[in-house]
Amino acid sequence: MRKFQLGLVVLGLVGVLACASIVWAAEAAVPASAGESGGGLRGAAAALGAGLVGAMSILAAGLAIGRVGSAGVGAIAEKPELFVRVLIFVALAEGLAVLGFALAVLMMRV
Repeated sequence: MRKFQLGLVVLGLVGVLACASIVWAAEAAVPASAGESGGGLRGAAAALGAGLVGAMSILAAGLAIGRVGSAGVGAIAEKPELFVRVLIFVALAEGLAVLGFALAVLMMRV
């Protein structure tokens, strides 16, 4: 179980770095206006916040998928007709990561 939790922590850290690098790359493509002061610090704070949002949602989705998937496999072993319901629950948990990424992108666009 500890290896699984360590994997989730690593996944969360990778999510933070990936979201932050995507956002910084997008910010570098758009030049700052001449009258804007402190744009670099503001941009860095926004990138950090967006990265944390993305990482936390991915971490939570990983935990949810792990628990729902584990219980779902046990339920399917006893009742194979529950496959579609379990698949829907796992897909809902996976949607959490997608929504977190979309929120992180929206945070950087505001």
